[in-house]
Amino acid sequence: MKYLLLLALLLSLNLYAQKPCEYSVNVTDSLGTYKSTKEYMLCEKNFAGTANYVFFSLSLTDGLPTVNVQLIQKSKSFIKANCFDKDSKIFLQLNDGKIITLLHMNDENCGTLLRDDKGFDNRVTTGVFMFMKDSFAALKSSPISMMRIKYLTDTEDYVLKKEFTSELNNVVYKPETYFMDTIKCIEN
Repeated sequence: MKYLLLLALLLSLNLYAQKPCEYSVNVTDSLGTYKSTKEYMLCEKNFAGTANYVFFSLSLTDGLPTVNVQLIQKSKSFIKANCFDKDSKIFLQLNDGKIITLLHMNDENCGTLLRDDKGFDNRVTTGVFMFMKDSFAALKSSPISMMRIKYLTDTEDYVLKKEFTSELNNVVYKPETYFMDTIKCIEN
């Protein structure tokens, strides 16, 4: 009986073990410290020959935590430019009802348009967003249910899934718990 209980305990600990942090950059030099997690897909929309992807990564630059956002739009038809400016924001609605606001910290950016060898136009737009004071605790304790991105001239809503398998790379993503799983990687 003891062995059965021990086995059950070990299995349950293994199930709830935290994943190690994966960094794309982790540098400390004479100028300071910079670390950034690998990009993680939060949303994927594929419809009528058009694909949209939203990727997040968390960074810590000399003690300042930020969210790096990368939007990728892919289509053979016209792609509307969604620009970030100084007034752009990301609103994250948590399952517990709280709304977390992230503020854009860069100048205007409407992305870069690239054409691939298959005739698709690809627009890549990036932005860096700051956390508001005291938002870490809320993001670590509750999953995200919705995300709203306020662009220069438009607003777009995303309903985040608990889990999905990407059509782009066949990887399973869990966007609802992204911050719960990843914030620990950039905490001081």
